[in-house]
Amino acid sequence: MTILVTGGAGYIGSHVCVRLLEAAHDVLILDNFSNCRRDVVDRIAAIAGRMPRLRDVDVRSRDGLAQALDGEKLEGVIHLAGLKAVADSVRAPLAYFHSNVTGTINVRDAVGACPFVFSSSATVYGAPAQCPVTEQTITQPTNPYGFTKLAGEQMLRFASMADGGSPLTILRYFNPAGAHGSGLIGDDPLGVPQNLMPMIERVAVGDSRELVIHGIDYPTRDGTAVRDYIHVEDLADAHIRALELQSSADPVQTFNLGSERGHTVLEVVNAFERATGNAVPWRAGPRRDGDVAELWAHGNAARSVLGWKPTRSLAQICQDSLRWRRHWSDHLQLVAA
Repeated sequence: MTILVTGGAGYIGSHVCVRLLEAAHDVLILDNFSNCRRDVVDRIAAIAGRMPRLRDVDVRSRDGLAQALDGEKLEGVIHLAGLKAVADSVRAPLAYFHSNVTGTINVRDAVGACPFVFSSSATVYGAPAQCPVTEQTITQPTNPYGFTKLAGEQMLRFASMADGGSPLTILRYFNPAGAHGSGLIGDDPLGVPQNLMPMIERVAVGDSRELVIHGIDYPTRDGTAVRDYIHVEDLADAHIRALELQSSADPVQTFNLGSERGHTVLEVVNAFERATGNAVPWRAGPRRDGDVAELWAHGNAARSVLGWKPTRSLAQICQDSLRWRRHWSDHLQLVAA
């Protein structure tokens, strides 16, 4: 029996696969490597001591999915594959709907009523009237990315009901950050990073000259946007708990996954400098389309139902991020030599 992880070679997916392999599951990764490197699969195996199986598949391809899953007996699905940058979704909304909505429909069609864990996002809440947000907070996305995630949630709920209540867990991530403690896997998007921590990492090791902070005129305590940062290893643990605790008694469940604390961009920069001793020069830039001023989580549901809570601090996020970036920069220099 196998756990299917779509997008399993990506940032979050690679950490989830490590946890699954360490828990003695057979893991089948589906990925098209549009935003990650192929050697990440070997690095997953180096950490876990076992190699996941791999199919090079784009979730937008129904035929490709059918061929990749032919003969497989799945005990669970973790669907992570998709596009995830807010500003990019404003520039290219159709690409986001094709990947995140059509792709999710295709995966659900291919696996049927198999227990399903869906990677959603706190962006479904849009610009909430107050924070922290609970799972009952009104969903009102302000950008195409958030709309695609909300559409995926709704579609999967309807599909579950049509199947008589097949298990479905929706996980609304806040801001994943950090890296595996080994330094072997972390956030390494192809091209220009969109998330804060990989941008800070690159500045700290000299790969980039300075950090651009997009917006210093928000109505927050220091003018920069407030977000809830959660260590990626804590996030991976939540996926395992979600699979283990799916129940026919309550087949569809939704959980916020965050640290329950909001930090401004400048507070994260200062925390990184304190935790690592590395300076992060920065300059102000314009706001990005689709961004909101403040967003952080209320996490009681995950604590009470999943028995899960984040255990790693912002300081550890910063330390693990720098360890990963140094390791990966050294590796790339060796390859280039």
